Amino acid sequence: MNKALRHALPLALLLASTGLVQAQQCGGDLATFIEGVQAEAIAAGTPPELAGRALAGAAIDQKVLSRDRSQGVFRQTFLEFSGRTVSQGRLDIGRQKIKEYAEVFARAEQEYGVPAGVITAFWAMETDFGAVQGDFNTRNALVTLAHDCRRPELFRPQLLSLIKMVEHGDLDPATNTGAWAGEIGQVQMLPKDIIEFGIDGDGDGHVNVKQSSPDAILTAAKFIQHLGFKRGEPWIQEVTIPESLPFEKSGLGGTMTAGEWFALGVQPRDGDTGFSALPASLVLPQGRKGPAFITYPNFNIYLEWNQSFIYTTSAAYFATRFGGAPVYQKGSPEPGLDVDQMSALQTKLQSLGHDVGKIDGILGAGTRVAVQKEQQRVGLPADGWPTPALLNAL
Repeated sequence: MNKALRHALPLALLLASTGLVQAQQCGGDLATFIEGVQAEAIAAGTPPELAGRALAGAAIDQKVLSRDRSQGVFRQTFLEFSGRTVSQGRLDIGRQKIKEYAEVFARAEQEYGVPAGVITAFWAMETDFGAVQGDFNTRNALVTLAHDCRRPELFRPQLLSLIKMVEHGDLDPATNTGAWAGEIGQVQMLPKDIIEFGIDGDGDGHVNVKQSSPDAILTAAKFIQHLGFKRGEPWIQEVTIPESLPFEKSGLGGTMTAGEWFALGVQPRDGDTGFSALPASLVLPQGRKGPAFITYPNFNIYLEWNQSFIYTTSAAYFATRFGGAPVYQKGSPEPGLDVDQMSALQTKLQSLGHDVGKIDGILGAGTRVAVQKEQQRVGLPADGWPTPALLNAL
């Protein structure tokens, strides 16, 4: 332990004993901030020496702040994004991994109810099966984001959980790397979730989601179960649709059952109507002339994992491919809007009283809902896909 930390620990102990752990939640002098975090860890039972070692040499990473302030968003369409991410190469490697770790995947499904395909699709999309896990020092990333006053309530608990991982011997704070926002390992999970749901899949006494595929697979399975995944139920199903439907009822959060959609002429491509009683939404990522899917309650775990509709729909579809589903039918979607046109549409929707969030040229959830309402109002099929025809009509 360096000299600075030897002097800092008594202050950390004093802060813990006097209830001043929360004195500096974010910002200010970094050394004082770190002392407060150490104190909180010590108050929660971490030995002082370990709390000090976990944060020794911690520094602000300006690249993390830069990433946080310029987060990329999905400007690609569903066909573009899914076409790039759900590749034949990834499908081939994924099937090999499912065979290689057959016993681990069998345990994941037996104990947590999560099929191999669901985990494998996340594994592929997050890190290419562990090949690309990120090169940011995890401790520094979390110190940076916890010290920054934009979202300390999110990242300070993650930093404290990272200290617990050091205490358990599951992470070296000086060398561990991951994503810029602190996610770690082959399926990119945050320290708090690893502490709560971590599984030692290879029996070595540690939870190492970075190097150990069995640990990563089983930890992901337990986490997905926690998000609400229901054993034996589907999550997404490709369908064909008739030209005439109450499209205003489509979109996530609908109130119909799958059986009610089937009665209107929506047909599963795999012919399986065995889950007719389940609540279901008809989702049309690029409108009524593009790919079409029914989503079931299990789809909600994808929305918990990532809030991007394009990412979640792609990941859910990807998982069905490992279960034998065919390539989706692309259809012939109507041309969409470019960024400038989308921004103009959002501005108009906002002026009409719709909450579309930031005017950014991105088709997010709020914009989709607003588009659907305005399509219905002006007499266009209300499928939620913004087109030049809608922009002209407004």
